[in-house]
Amino acid sequence: MTEHPTSHEGRQPLAARSQERTRPRQEAAAHAPKPAAGGVPAQPTAPPVPAAPASPPVAAAPGAAPAGPPQDPAGVARREGDRLRFVGAATRRIARGIDLDEIVLGLCRATVPTFSDAILVYLRDPLPVGDERPVAPFVLRLRRTDRLRLTDEDTDGALLTSAHMPVLSAQVDMPAAELCEVQAGGALAEVLRGVRPVFGDSAAARAALPELLGDGKTVPTGHRAILAPLRGRRRVIGAAIFLRRPDRPAFEPNDLLVAAQLATHTALGIDKAVLYGREAYIADELQRTMLPEGLPQPTGVRLASRYLPAAETARVGGDWYDAIPLPGSRVALVVGDVMGHSMTSAAIMGQLRTTAQTLAGLDLPPQEVLHHLDEQAQRLGTDRMATCMYAVYDPVSHRITIANAGHPPPILLHLGGRAEVLRVPPGAPIGVGGVDFEAVELDAPAGATLLLYTDGLVESRLRDVWTGIEQLRERLAATAQLTGPDHSPPLEALCDDVLDMLGPGDRDDDIALLAARFDGIAPSDVAYWFLEPEEQAPGRARRLARRALARWGLEELSDSVELLVSEVVTNAVRYAERPVTLRLLRTDVLRCEVGDDSPQLPRQRRARDTDEGGRGLFLVNRLARRWGATRLSTGKVVWFELPTHP
Repeated sequence: MTEHPTSHEGRQPLAARSQERTRPRQEAAAHAPKPAAGGVPAQPTAPPVPAAPASPPVAAAPGAAPAGPPQDPAGVARREGDRLRFVGAATRRIARGIDLDEIVLGLCRATVPTFSDAILVYLRDPLPVGDERPVAPFVLRLRRTDRLRLTDEDTDGALLTSAHMPVLSAQVDMPAAELCEVQAGGALAEVLRGVRPVFGDSAAARAALPELLGDGKTVPTGHRAILAPLRGRRRVIGAAIFLRRPDRPAFEPNDLLVAAQLATHTALGIDKAVLYGREAYIADELQRTMLPEGLPQPTGVRLASRYLPAAETARVGGDWYDAIPLPGSRVALVVGDVMGHSMTSAAIMGQLRTTAQTLAGLDLPPQEVLHHLDEQAQRLGTDRMATCMYAVYDPVSHRITIANAGHPPPILLHLGGRAEVLRVPPGAPIGVGGVDFEAVELDAPAGATLLLYTDGLVESRLRDVWTGIEQLRERLAATAQLTGPDHSPPLEALCDDVLDMLGPGDRDDDIALLAARFDGIAPSDVAYWFLEPEEQAPGRARRLARRALARWGLEELSDSVELLVSEVVTNAVRYAERPVTLRLLRTDVLRCEVGDDSPQLPRQRRARDTDEGGRGLFLVNRLARRWGATRLSTGKVVWFELPTHP
C-alpha cells in the first residue's frame, strides 16, 4: 500500500515502497496473509522493512497482528521495533504542537493510517485550566475526526498503485454525536475513571461507547476499536477512539500500551496548550490595557502609532507610547522603554505610564516630569530602569519642548523631504537617581513630522543603534521624496513604511512608534488678552470676544460666546489675585480658554430656586459642545468649545 498523502513518521522508506509496488501481482497474492479468525481477510497496509524478502509482509501499523501462524522470533522482534519507532515518531509529532488544535491534529495525523484507519477525539467542554475546578455537568465535545478513505479498487486485496493512494478525511463513516454528557456512575464514567485504554469488544467498552457516540450508536460491525481516556495532570479531559476496518488485523494487547502512550502525551500536551493559551490571553489583555486604545485628536497635530512585540512567544514588553492633551491646545508626546520582556516589565511600564499621565495633568515642564518619573522608578525598586522621551508641542507658538532620559533621539522630517536627527541632551535612564534632566525648545514648523520610537526599531544583533538611526533617517527622507517637496507623506503609510525596513534578524526587542504631524494654528486664528481681576472684567471680555468673532465672520456665535465668556470670567475674577487670561482659538471648532492663579477647580452644582448664583457652569454645560477645567502649576484653566457651524 502506498504512503498516505500526508507525511507520517515511522513509515517505510520510499525505496522499499517503490520496490514493493513493482513486484508482480501474483507474488503479492502468494504472500498475502491468510484469513483471520472469523473469516475476515487481513489486509496488509504497508510493506515490511526490506530485511527478509522470504517472510510475509508485515502491516505498517505497529499493532497489526499476524493473521497466519506465529512468526519466527526475528519477525516478532522486528514488529516490536517498528512499534517502538512508531511510538517515538508519533509522540514527537504530538509534542511539536503548541496550541490545542495543533496537538489534536498531530495525534490524528500520527495515528491514521499507521496505527488505525479512523480516530475520534473528544475533549471536555469547557476545558479546565490549571487548578480550576471543572464545571458541571461533565460534557465531552467531538473535537476532531479523521479517517482513511479508500476506493473500491483499494480493497480488492491487491497492492495500491500510486493512482489509488488513500485519502485522509475529516469525517468518519460511523455516526457520532457532537456532544456527550457523561453520567455520574455510568459506564463511560467508569472507563474514564480507570484511565487505561480498553478494547472496543470488552464489556466495559460495549457499555460505554453507546453513551459516548450518542443515541445508542456503537462501533460498526466488524470494526475493531480501542477506547482510550485522555488524562491530564489532574483529571480526565477527554477520550479518543481508534478504529480499524474489518479487513485489517485486529489490535493486539501491546497496542493498548501504544494507545496509552499516545493518549498520555496528547492529554499532557493539551494541558500545556490550555495553560499557554490562558497565559497568552492574559499577556495580550495586559499589553492592550497598558497601551492607549486610541490616540486623541488634539488641535493642530495629527497622530499615528504602532506597537510590535518582540516575538509571538513574548507578547508582553516594557515599551509604551502616549499622547496626552494639555491646556492651551498643547499635547504631550511620550515614548518609553522599560528593560525586559516579562510581566514585571509590563507592570512597571503601566505604573510609569500612569505616573506620566498624572504629572502631565499638572502641566509640569518636561524635565520635571522626567525627574518625578525617576523618583517613582526608584520607589518601585533598585533595579527598575527605563528610558523615556517626553515632548510638549504648542501649535500656537509652533514650538516643541523635549526632555530625554537615555532614549534614542527623535527624528524630524521636514516638509521638503529633509530628515534630521534632533540634538537632544541624552540624559540618564529613569531609575538611576541623583541626575538632572535638561529640556530643549525647538522649532516645529507646519507640515513637519516628528518620529519618536524605541530602540527595538534601530538596534539589533546585526547593527548598532547609531547605524540603525542613520538607516531610519535615510528611509524617512526617501519616503518623503516620493510625495514631492510640497506634500508630506500620509502618516499611517509612513509608519508602515518605517516598519518595513526591519529585516528577518532585526526583531530582537519590542517596537513602539509614535508619529506626530505638526499642522499648527495660524496666528490669525488666535486672540489673546489679559484682564485685570476687577468688576469690569466680564463686560470687557464680552466686547473683546464680540470683536474677534466679527473679524472671523462668526457673528452668529456672538450671543452664546458672550454669555459663556461672561460666566467663566466672572467666576475667575472672583478668586483671582493676578490678571486673568482670555484666549480664543479658531480651528474646526471655536475654543475659549480662561486662566487664573487660583488652583481650586470649579464644580457644577444644582442651584436652589432662592440662590442668586451657582448657575454659570450649568449654562456652560448646556450650551457648550465640550468643556473642562485643568489644574496648572500656576493655577487653572477653564475652557469650552462651540461648533463653528451651528
